[in-house]
Amino acid sequence: MHEFSIVDSLLHLAEEHASKHNAKKVTKLEIKIGVLSGVEPELLQTAFDTFKEGTICEESEFIMKIQPVVVKCQNCGFEGELSKDEYLCPKCKNGEIKIIDGEDMYLMSLELEE
Repeated sequence: MHEFSIVDSLLHLAEEHASKHNAKKVTKLEIKIGVLSGVEPELLQTAFDTFKEGTICEESEFIMKIQPVVVKCQNCGFEGELSKDEYLCPKCKNGEIKIIDGEDMYLMSLELEE
């Protein structure tokens, strides 16, 4: 279950940023998870709740924003979200699309308390 290693990395990042800014705790941690990232949000939440104990993030709010798949059609230029698991352009039905968002996970923001 790689969600545990992801949480470990997030907690280390939060501790590094808090240390750089002389913060006593992290009050909010916000991430963006692409639906194609392979990360299970429920498992990530469980891992975060388990491993934040005794860390600078112990009392922090953990916000996950789920990013749908966003594509750009190489044929007609359409750019937008895919509403279903059909990898065709919703406008022209061409299969020459490029995924431009929804595959990654990002730490979007941290709120720190001094």
